[in-house]
Amino acid sequence: MIIKHNELNKKKISNIILFYGKNEGLKKEKINSLLSKENGSISLIFSEEEILNNKKILYDEILNKSLFDNYRNIIINNTTDKIVNIVLELLEIEIKDTLLVLNAGTLEKRSKLRNLFEKEEKTTCVAFYEDTWNDLQKILNKFIKQKKISISQSNINLLISRCNFDRRNLLNELEKIELFSSNKTITSEDLLKLTNLSENYSIKELVESFLSKNIKKIVKIFNENNFTTEESIILVKTLQNKAKNLLKLCLEFENNKNMDLTISNARPPIFWKEKDLIRLQLSKWKSKDIKLLIYRINDLELLIKKNLNISINISSNFMIQECI
Repeated sequence: MIIKHNELNKKKISNIILFYGKNEGLKKEKINSLLSKENGSISLIFSEEEILNNKKILYDEILNKSLFDNYRNIIINNTTDKIVNIVLELLEIEIKDTLLVLNAGTLEKRSKLRNLFEKEEKTTCVAFYEDTWNDLQKILNKFIKQKKISISQSNINLLISRCNFDRRNLLNELEKIELFSSNKTITSEDLLKLTNLSENYSIKELVESFLSKNIKKIVKIFNENNFTTEESIILVKTLQNKAKNLLKLCLEFENNKNMDLTISNARPPIFWKEKDLIRLQLSKWKSKDIKLLIYRINDLELLIKKNLNISINISSNFMIQECI
């Protein structure tokens, strides 16, 4: 059964769904929207390779549930025609209290997986095409209205053009703008400064390297990028947010002693590409250390605001010293 992505919350859908197409940002939004439907649900994320190597783990999750188990959301990423036979087997089984989402990239019309999901009544097939200019403008207009940020139409056009028609890039840039904007007015100069990292290491990558205690990567990023004063402020804000999120995961992990369960139960859900990175970070930090780090980041923010002319040096010294 074929439906459009904007009909997912309007039509009754099957509990086996195929998402395919290039628009990973929109797919992620729709997956998160589906996952939030069931309170107390358990979300599990696998790659197709994991399932093909041991399909028993998928069957165990779907079939071997007790009366006390919650509703289950299962996402299988990077799916291809190789998984068709497993899907056919699942269609012969009555699956209850489980939502299974297969997340695929571009699938040709002759794809066996795509044809199966388009023609089979027990399945739902949703295509995710690249965003248009109007799609991105709607996202941006909604954002600036909610955040009460003043920005001209010419600057809206500039921001969209710098995102290469990728909503993931746009959402990343909007996150920077929100962190940077204190007076709620964004100029063309601000945009050019804030969005000039598309060809360099991103601030997010720097923060993730820091939380992974990868000192070599941190030094390399600082050496290869000319961060501005504005970006140093964004860096600290991003670091604060990421550290707080990691603290929640650390507390949960220390409580249940199960890293995979901690990652699976995370809210918002952790995208499959980030799972290994989060595992590494959880292995590097304890909750008490993260709490102390957050206090020191707050002190760092005050120090930077008092010494804007050397803010990058202060930030780099802080990150390197914390990792030693």
